[in-house]
Amino acid sequence: MNVLLILLVILHIIICLFLIGVVLLQQGKSADLAGAFGGQGSQTAFGPRGAANLLTRLTTWSAVLFMITSISLTILMARRTDRSVLSNIKTQQSAPKK
Repeated sequence: MNVLLILLVILHIIICLFLIGVVLLQQGKSADLAGAFGGQGSQTAFGPRGAANLLTRLTTWSAVLFMITSISLTILMARRTDRSVLSNIKTQQSAPKK
């Protein structure tokens, strides 16, 4: 169980970094992909909208994988520990003032 948790955390970090990279590569509403590469070369390689469609699909699938790994990590950590975050906190009860 511990090895599975470590592998899932490593996979989650890789997916996080990939998702960040894909989102940063996407163009804005007024930006053009050719401007990022300094010319028209990228427009001939991907087509006018081909790169945007590829990046949109990559973003969608990496976001889905990110959510699945997040939920899986939450479930594994909940099964691993039966304690609450507040279980070690000692409370002090004071008598009401008269």
